Amino acid sequence: MNVNITSRKFKAKDSLKSVIRNELKSLERFSEDILDADVVLHFTHMKDSIKTAEIKLQLPRKTLKVSESSEEFAKSISTATNKLARQLKQIKSKRKARVKQ
Repeated sequence: MNVNITSRKFKAKDSLKSVIRNELKSLERFSEDILDADVVLHFTHMKDSIKTAEIKLQLPRKTLKVSESSEEFAKSISTATNKLARQLKQIKSKRKARVKQ
């Protein structure tokens, strides 16, 4: 899986980048078909310090997009990857049901 990390109007630390890569690597157990992952980090409101993480996964013939906001980037990324895991499980179960027919 190819991971692209973009941080808007700030420079992401290496520790944050490693957290993102580890979270995305955990998604590989749900689907081996993940081609690319694009992660965009930005501040929604600078004075309120609301941090948003947007993740886009490229699968063959399908694209999954998730956006999540919280007080910390790590928390936003964790919640977003949980949402993606649910979506990947659903895709996998639909695929298995189609094969059984």
